[in-house]
Amino acid sequence: MSDLSIEVQLSSLPNNPGVYQFYDTDGKILYVGKAKNLKKRVSSYFTKNHDYGKTRVLVKKINSIKHIVVANESDALLLENSLIKKNQPRYNVLLRDDKTYPWICIKNERFPRIFPTRKLIKDGSEYFGPYTSMKTVKTLLDLVKSVYPLRTCNYDLSLEKIKSGKYKRCLEFHLGNCKGPCENLQSEKEYHRQIEDIRLIIKGNFKSSLSYFKHQMKIYAREMEFEKAQIIKEKIEVLENYKVKSTIVNPKISDVDVFSIFTDETHGYINFLQVSNGSIIRSHTLEIKKKLDESDEELLRLAIIEIRNRFNSNSTELYLPFVVKIDENLKITVPKLGDKRKLLDLSTRNAKFFRQERFKQIKITDPDRHTKRIMAQMKADLRLSKEPTHIECFDNSNIQGSNPVAACVVFKNGKPAKKEYRHFNIKTVIGPDDFASMEEVVFRRYKRLLNEAEPLPQLIVIDGGKGQLSSAVKSLDILGLRGKVAIIGIAKRLEEIYFPEDPIPLYLDKKSESLRIIQQLRNEAHRFGITFHRNKRSSKAINSELEQIEGIGGKTIELLLKEFKSVKRVKEASIDTLARSIGMAKAKKVFEAFH
Repeated sequence: MSDLSIEVQLSSLPNNPGVYQFYDTDGKILYVGKAKNLKKRVSSYFTKNHDYGKTRVLVKKINSIKHIVVANESDALLLENSLIKKNQPRYNVLLRDDKTYPWICIKNERFPRIFPTRKLIKDGSEYFGPYTSMKTVKTLLDLVKSVYPLRTCNYDLSLEKIKSGKYKRCLEFHLGNCKGPCENLQSEKEYHRQIEDIRLIIKGNFKSSLSYFKHQMKIYAREMEFEKAQIIKEKIEVLENYKVKSTIVNPKISDVDVFSIFTDETHGYINFLQVSNGSIIRSHTLEIKKKLDESDEELLRLAIIEIRNRFNSNSTELYLPFVVKIDENLKITVPKLGDKRKLLDLSTRNAKFFRQERFKQIKITDPDRHTKRIMAQMKADLRLSKEPTHIECFDNSNIQGSNPVAACVVFKNGKPAKKEYRHFNIKTVIGPDDFASMEEVVFRRYKRLLNEAEPLPQLIVIDGGKGQLSSAVKSLDILGLRGKVAIIGIAKRLEEIYFPEDPIPLYLDKKSESLRIIQQLRNEAHRFGITFHRNKRSSKAINSELEQIEGIGGKTIELLLKEFKSVKRVKEASIDTLARSIGMAKAKKVFEAFH
């Protein structure tokens, strides 16, 4: 049973493909479904008016929502199938039978047959798939048969029986669909070379096959056989869109527990995937709060024991991101490549998504905890001595040195405190000199805060690289604030973070919340500064045009702009209209100046 409301659970769902599971208040699974976009699909259950009474009853019973994120919609379809087979949810009907998705089998025989099947038999045969569409399987097999003549009979083609002349050539040989290995007319070596080529096609290496099909299509089109050409075209489209195989089901991987871990400053998130007979049948993520400075290995060991006990797992093999000392009877595998690695990556992705969702939920249900966590993260990421609950960011705005201004924006607890934003007109700098302008505004800002005994920020962010940062640091030195207030610079090009007197920049993870807040500060400072700069430039341009009229002073200009709203309307006004506002004598001067 979930302590969170459905609204909060919905708000934290990702916009990724995956499988969702609905549970009732007793923790019993009600329904399993797939989605191209988890958030949109699951939210639709609670926003639409459903026509079917069964769906309305289902929605009323939903207490909690779980999900597994996958790479694509095809994987979601396969995972949905295996979870429905495993859990048999009450409200799922279509996939509760024993029907499974099709595979392509290369039979373990002297002259292997190739055919579609829905049953996996462990007799040494190779199975490729599963495929979400039988159409794809048939297209692949048609392709294979059109390029390579293979036997379709189920005879035992042992060397002894062929030598004894037990079998005779059938119709398939006379039609050119088989080269007659049953009468030793095709060697085993040549046949297996064909099988190797077919393996490449099934695995997705279609280059030679596609060129063959395209050649065939052109021949049919040239001979005006457009229906045949269209059939070939459809096969080409299916093959070009064909995905090689899924991480969700692999017959070679059986009865394995997959664990991954993702940690931050305060918590560890361990995801568990249970694989049985090649299919994922369970996914669960455990959140562990760090009490001391536990290592990832300690947290993962704890979680493995807890989760395996909770779900009564008897798997003897574990896939882990690194070696963990645990029960000696368990086989530990650290995958590096292939499908095993894909399973581990899928588990890691789900651990990361779970962490993001927890953050979104905490932001709604416990905003104070959310803020404290972000502040703690920024303190660690930026190597600060205090949590930066008060941050100020500076940005310069000028165009070729005209109307130089600067802006200071203030964030408290990671959020904008707009009442404390400040604009600065540059007073001591002539021409476009960003470094000197930065030095001036930083000095003026903190000289005033010191004089008025106002609290200083824990962190100052300078929009710019090493040059602007060095200029700002000069002002802090003069004011005696060096070492008392942390200061950093952020360069736009690669989002490098610079520290005073450190030539090597810091690169934060592009998805880091610390970087996101610094970027938000920088963007807000730029927006605030450029707006002030434009207003100042616009005001100066408007006023200068009216100020050039002899005999028209500031008060008259103010009256005109108040009445007509813009210089354009003043230009278009007649003498009589102008006279009603500023008198006939001044109206004549204004009218004559523009006409």
